[in-house]
Amino acid sequence: MGRAVVRYSQAFKMQVVKELAEGRWRSREEARQRYGIRGGATVVAWVRKYGPPEIQGRVIRVESTNERDQVKELKAKIKALERALVDSDIRSALDRAYFDIVCREHGVKDPAALKKSIAEKLSQERTETDRAE
Repeated sequence: MGRAVVRYSQAFKMQVVKELAEGRWRSREEARQRYGIRGGATVVAWVRKYGPPEIQGRVIRVESTNERDQVKELKAKIKALERALVDSDIRSALDRAYFDIVCREHGVKDPAALKKSIAEKLSQERTETDRAE
């Protein structure tokens, strides 16, 4: 005949998890042994289901000084790029506003057509410059 299946009540499971959270047991394994719980992963499953985040397991990251410096450098670069993007957006908005003002003051009827014409001329100039090099 096989081993008997033991079913634990929800109240019992929560009590074990509560005791772990309060620090009564040094580890899940100690709690498991004290209560005679057979399954090695049983208490782990209870902690995942009923436990507060602080006892659900932690990931500890060990970094070298170089890695920390690299992270700081990358964060600084991100901030600089974000500032540059904001500056670029502001310049672009100002350029559009100035263009609209100039078009109005000079009686340009179709600003979109003028933009297209300017873009074509710039493209031709770039092509000519590239060929010359």
